[in-house]
Amino acid sequence: MKLLITGGKGMLGRTLQQEFRECELVIADLPEADITDPAGFDAFLAQAAPDAVIHCAAMTAVDKCETEIDFAYKLNAFGTANVAAACHRHGVRLIAISTDYVFEGSRDRPYSEFDLPNGGNTVYGKSKFAGEEAVRRHCPDHVICRISWLYGPGGPSFVHAMMKLADGTRPELKVVADQHGNPTSTLAVARQLRNILERRELVGTFHMTCEGEATWAEFAAEIFRLAGKEQRIVPCTTEEFPRPAPRPKNSRLEKMMLRLAGLPPMPDWREALAEFMRLEF
Repeated sequence: MKLLITGGKGMLGRTLQQEFRECELVIADLPEADITDPAGFDAFLAQAAPDAVIHCAAMTAVDKCETEIDFAYKLNAFGTANVAAACHRHGVRLIAISTDYVFEGSRDRPYSEFDLPNGGNTVYGKSKFAGEEAVRRHCPDHVICRISWLYGPGGPSFVHAMMKLADGTRPELKVVADQHGNPTSTLAVARQLRNILERRELVGTFHMTCEGEATWAEFAAEIFRLAGKEQRIVPCTTEEFPRPAPRPKNSRLEKMMLRLAGLPPMPDWREALAEFMRLEF
């Protein structure tokens, strides 16, 4: 199989390169390819002639999106539309990576693939939702994969940030304890994407976060436990840790489509984190 990976130099893209190293890979990242150049990307895709595109390229700096609004939409919406249209023109299957931020995060239960998103309360979420809609409109042969609370080899991620902060110089760390989500390893995502690619008939939107849930404080506590670090954590509220972009209180995603399609479940987040910590630290 020949795969083209946009954003292939990012954290998920690097993991995908390792997971699919037996495939013929084409990495579409700057400066090799620019998804915001419609004609240029179309020509790049036509020359590469892949069997599928895994579209990871995005502006994921959530706070930065709030001040660089045009750039966020240029990458996440306009760029994604270019990728989707090119894939449709050349008959290439598209696997597009999206996010929990397309939901506003106010419900008291996990969001399923059949809950209607509205782009949430951030520029990042709204631009990614616009990208999702472009994929649905311009490339019928697609799978949209929503992920959240992602960490992976090389970072940057919450795991890497916590390990850096727990260097013995801080008697305590304040960590938010009123946001809930599914900590998710790029390794687990890559393995599930393999299953998606093998099922050529699948289309639609799939949630691909690890099973189980945690707050950021619980996530941090498990990181330190696995690392053997005696770092004291002080739980705090979202209001005590203000950010330019509001964070959803509920980022939990239900994996209903994986069940309906008969695909293997995602691993429990604690098991996935334990595997990652052994490999990375």
